[in-house]
Parts: sequence; C-alpha cells; structure tokens
Amino acid sequence: MPETESDKFPEGLAPQQMRTRPRRTVEVWIGIARQMLREPILRFAGHLALLAVIALGVWAARVGLDTLPADAARAVEEGPELLQATVTVESVQELEELPPFAGGPLIIDGVTRVADVHTVFPTRPRLEVIKYVVQKGDSLFGISEKFGIKPETLLWGNYEVLEDNPHALKEGQELNIPPVDGTMYTWHAGDGLNGVADFFDVTPQDIVDWPGNNLAPDIDFSNPPIEPGTLLMIPGGSRELVTWSAPRITRSNPAAAKILGAGYCGSVYDGPVGTSTFVWPTPGRTISGYHYDPVIHPAIDIGGATGHAIYGSDTGVVVYSGWNDYGYGLVIVLDHGNGWQTLYAHLSQINVVCGQAVFQGNVIGLMGTTGNSSGPHLHFEMMHDVYGKVNPLNFLP
Repeated sequence: MPETESDKFPEGLAPQQMRTRPRRTVEVWIGIARQMLREPILRFAGHLALLAVIALGVWAARVGLDTLPADAARAVEEGPELLQATVTVESVQELEELPPFAGGPLIIDGVTRVADVHTVFPTRPRLEVIKYVVQKGDSLFGISEKFGIKPETLLWGNYEVLEDNPHALKEGQELNIPPVDGTMYTWHAGDGLNGVADFFDVTPQDIVDWPGNNLAPDIDFSNPPIEPGTLLMIPGGSRELVTWSAPRITRSNPAAAKILGAGYCGSVYDGPVGTSTFVWPTPGRTISGYHYDPVIHPAIDIGGATGHAIYGSDTGVVVYSGWNDYGYGLVIVLDHGNGWQTLYAHLSQINVVCGQAVFQGNVIGLMGTTGNSSGPHLHFEMMHDVYGKVNPLNFLP
C-alpha cells in the first residue's frame, strides 16, 4: 500500500504543520512572559520534576524487594525498626569477627565510663555524747583531732577526769566526746537556763535549739522542767580554764610559789642576769607529745630518754627547785633577772638548789617522767613580764 504524507510524520502532522508548531510555541511562551507567569511556571515545573524523581526512587526500591531475602523484605514492609533489628548472615559475613568483651571501662570517642558500685551516703551530724577509752600513746590534741573537736572542748567536757589539765590524761580513762565544739553542763536543782547560758556566754535559745538536748521549744527559761543530773550540750559555749601552769616567781618573793608544792624557795639572793638569748635545754630537738598552745598547753614537750641532761637555757637564779603538786613532778624554775623566766618539768633528778646561780648551758637536772607524764620528756616553758607565756620555738635557735 503506497505510503501517504501523514504516515511519515507522528500524530498525523503534515510537514507544513511541523514548520508552524515551533513558531506558535515561541509566541505562546512570549505571551506567558508578558503576563509575568514564567517564574511561577518554572517553579511548578521544578516541583513536578522533584516529585518525579522521588516517585522513581520509591518504584525502584519496591522493585528491588524482589531480590532481598524474605526477612529483610518483610522488615521494609513492616517499618524501619524491624529493618534495623533484622540482620542476615549475608549482611555481616564480610565484617571482622571481634573477640569477646573481657570487662573494663568502655571507651567511646575518648569518654570513659567506669562502673562504680560504691554508694556514698551523706554524713549526718552526731547529736549524742559518746564515750572513749584513752589508749596508750594518746594525747589531748590527738584525741580531739580524731573526733573533729577542739582540745578545749575535750577538757570542758571532762573536768571531773582531767580537771582542765592536759597532762592528767592517762591510759584507761573514759572520756566524754561531745558532738560539737562547746561545753557540757550537768543540770542541778534550782538552775535556770538564763543563768547557765550567761555563765557559758551563749543565749538560752542556743541551748534549747540543740536537738540533742531534747528540750521543748516553748520551755520556761526561768523554771525549766529539766531533771537534775541531765547532761546538756552547750554548743558554742566557753569558760575559763583552770591553769595548772606555774605563775611568775620573782627573785624578791619566791615564797609566793608555796601553793605549787614543796619545791618553793623561802628567799634567794640576787644573782647574775641573763643574756636574753636562749639555747636548747636538751640534747635532742624533737617535739614529743604536746606542741605549744596558748590556751591548753603554753609550753613545748621535748622528747628524749630518762637520764638525758637538762641545761639552763640562759643564765639566771633558781627560784623553785623540787616537787610540784599540779602534775609537773620534779620542777626547776630559773629567773633570768631581765623579765624572762624558764621552767623545766617532769625531771627524774634535780642538780641545783634554791638561790643557786646558773649559767647558760650548765646541767641543772636529768630528763624523766615524774608527775602526770605519759613518757620521758621535758616540759619547757618560757615567760616574759610583758609578753606572758610565749612559744619557745620562736626564741630557740
């Protein structure tokens, strides 16, 4: 059958029609541009193209399911969660096999997390008074540090045992350990909270507010219903300590020291004057036992052995030589004639007598452990008429 013109061209368009179609397209596009519709049409066409690409991708993915294992295909159909949880042997067969986990911290991107099964419980303040039995080698400062209280608090809470004397501490004694710094008071019939608080320099409310005292908030300060014998904690309270340290003994009136014990001197002659410089009174220079404390222990304890020589720290005259009744044992006191005085306690032997002149470095006695002493040492005090009792370590070379 002979071929016609319309058979040669698509959609039955004749050659003349094909020539006029591009011209019409251009004219239409120019008209659209004149109407300022070109940009919206281009954006719309771009959106259609994007949708077409997405649709093509979805179609390709669904077609690809036919080649996946059955479990993976089901995962795609049921959701991404199942797909992530489904792992086939084929998908991991090329991965390197890892050794089993052997414990230890897990390190991710340089951050280490260590398992710690220790549980930290918050500490709670202690409210009650506890008992402590003094052990061999204990000191007032060591015990107070162990329980986090001041040495004064330990003395104030145990006056019946220690009588404010740190050297009265002995192995086997049972001490009260207050929960906080302050004083303790045993209630007596007729006492009032106002008077007790005033004596210890606190307010009545301070005593009532301490929970360990178990007092009612609305208690009558003047006539409180507190049973005699009740032990009260006075938080923040203080009082004057009874001093067992030797007072100033002058050359003009050494007999004033009679209250200290049998070692007092009746009278002495005026003698040499000191240099106002001092040397160590013992061969050793180790502090053993108590350091200097202006309130509790205004001296230093120098360690050594029984029989070690004790030297006069400076030139002076003996104004006390013998036994001391206040826990110091055998004691020597030198007056240096220039405002200074030195004391040497717990001696095992005394080599000088009242009124004797002593020159710096002379042997005046031997170290010991007489009186209230836990071991051989020298209790050494320095006193000045202006400065009072000072720390010897500030003046010894």
